[in-house]
Amino acid sequence: MLGLYLMTPESLATDWPQFRGPNRDGMWQETGILASFPKAGLKIRWRHPVGGGFSSPVVAQGRVFVFDVELTKPTSRERLHCFEEKTGKVLWIFSYEEHYGEWTFVPERGAGPTATPIVEAGRIYTVGANGWVHCLDVKTGKIFWEKNLWNKYTVEEMGCRPSPLIEGSLLIVFTGAKPGATILALDKLTGAEVWKALDEHASNSSPIVITSSGRRQLIVWTDKSLASLEPATGRIFWRELMNTSNNDDVAAPVFWENRLLISGLLLELGGDPPAAKFLWPENRAPSKRILCNTSTPLAKDEYIYSCRSPGELVCLEAATGRQIWSTNSVTTTKNGASINITPQGDGYFLFTDEGNLIRARLSPAGYVELSRSHLIDPTWPFDGKKFVYAPPAFANRHVFARNETEVVCASLEN
Repeated sequence: MLGLYLMTPESLATDWPQFRGPNRDGMWQETGILASFPKAGLKIRWRHPVGGGFSSPVVAQGRVFVFDVELTKPTSRERLHCFEEKTGKVLWIFSYEEHYGEWTFVPERGAGPTATPIVEAGRIYTVGANGWVHCLDVKTGKIFWEKNLWNKYTVEEMGCRPSPLIEGSLLIVFTGAKPGATILALDKLTGAEVWKALDEHASNSSPIVITSSGRRQLIVWTDKSLASLEPATGRIFWRELMNTSNNDDVAAPVFWENRLLISGLLLELGGDPPAAKFLWPENRAPSKRILCNTSTPLAKDEYIYSCRSPGELVCLEAATGRQIWSTNSVTTTKNGASINITPQGDGYFLFTDEGNLIRARLSPAGYVELSRSHLIDPTWPFDGKKFVYAPPAFANRHVFARNETEVVCASLEN
């Protein structure tokens, strides 16, 4: 079961304890949220300096966690910051020295961990950029256990980008470790290795666990294939070869009803044993099946909403992949554009690469913007522009966003 922290039913407030929220699907179910923003912009509760990284903030048990890197040549230190949720006060910082390549010290180039931590049952788990896994006490930062995958496996430098997940007693990490340990399942209480599977490079796509055909299935998108594994054992249910560049394999898998969406590729799942059938597009070349190389699409009923790589927001018909509409009004058209979409109530929050938070309505009829507020400045340099790439966290009627220099908390309470 994925980590999930719910407050009392009366409060109807929720934590955000892992990548893409409580259920790892990008949904925010909280009530009492602003339908539109104040003219003066959102009320900022607190800000605090942090270092580089694309790892999202996580929020649990009255604390906010941000995983980053401190680059002070010639050394680099990966750090986990623990802030008090209401005030931003620093409660503790856990850090350790980690080797980062010479290129990471180039001014304004930046680097840092990309895997978002996960919190469950008073423990927080992190996976560093080079494969150092830690399990810490949420309250104190004390180490419960640690495991440096470099001691046993070959791990690509700065290659551990997907976010870990918890399934039952297992912490599942996707690091591309070789030989034969692309996916590793560790005992979440001890760090002991339980199983390993696949022998492929890691992608940027964070895996998910679903229930389909009455079976729990771990869905993993590597640079060579798309695979379904039995989470308890690592046994492969099905695997489809699918070469994808590391520049494109960013979107997390999206599952709803019996359908699995991998960026712009739709499959139907079913059968016993579990199997997958491609629905669209007919041409599975990367240029035809990648909707966006920076963010994850949203599936809602019979429609799919997504950023395209140049920055348009589009609506597709789920049955066919046919585009229903597009708009260029969400973010500036450019190479590397990003739009993170979060459903909430009867509307949506859109967070852009420009650091803007937008309240909008999305439907097959079109895009309606209700309000927007600038939340945080873009800092990541690419192609002559700057970007914010870490998806935000939504928790307890607030939004938490980070770039390469700070984390910010703003109120969304009605």
